[in-house]
Amino acid sequence: MLKKDLIAKNPLRILTQDAKGNPIAQRMGLVIARAGLGKTAILVQIALDSILRDNKIIHVSIGQSLDKTRVWYDDIFKDIATASQLENAAAVEEEIMRHRMIMTFNVSSFNRPKLEERLNDLVQQDVYRPDCLIIDGFDFATATREGLADLRELMEVMGMNIWFSAVSHREDDRVSAIGVPAPCHDVDDLFDTIMQIQPDTEHGHNKLNILKDSTGCVAPGTTLNLDPVSLIIQG
Repeated sequence: MLKKDLIAKNPLRILTQDAKGNPIAQRMGLVIARAGLGKTAILVQIALDSILRDNKIIHVSIGQSLDKTRVWYDDIFKDIATASQLENAAAVEEEIMRHRMIMTFNVSSFNRPKLEERLNDLVQQDVYRPDCLIIDGFDFATATREGLADLRELMEVMGMNIWFSAVSHREDDRVSAIGVPAPCHDVDDLFDTIMQIQPDTEHGHNKLNILKDSTGCVAPGTTLNLDPVSLIIQG
């Protein structure tokens, strides 16, 4: 398979354009699930899809090392390349590395001013301008609505997509009117797209449910399946 075919056949293509076929230039997205179900794997696949479409991404890893985040990219790309029998995989992987930057933050030190300072250093010095920001490990349990609204404003100012991960808990049964579980149940209006990973015990794998999308690219209620081993999105 060639790179262009990989892009065309990627199940995530349903998230790339609005109903009129225009690319989604700004979107605040969320992947929510209980611990261990594959949130980081989904975020990495979103990032890889964006890179393959010639965008630049910054992966912000909160509370996780740079090396561990890099391994996620290496493993997910290897699984995708092997499953699709991708031609020139080494060249594509090199391209991915050029269009991806990883930033790490301690949980206590992450906020908009510090993130914006680091982003502005890159942009103003013409080093790197991201089209997509991945924020993995954000603590929604202690976050304020004002803090999230601040990050949404940053998205709008910089003209990019931002995707978050969030951890839900089995024992917390709070849920929003559209089905978004705590701790994001009362801030779901700040997001354009929300996806939830849920176990599908009947079929022995996890599924990715689209709970919300206001961009016009996909209908809420759409479900994508995940490979039970690699966590690759299957459609």
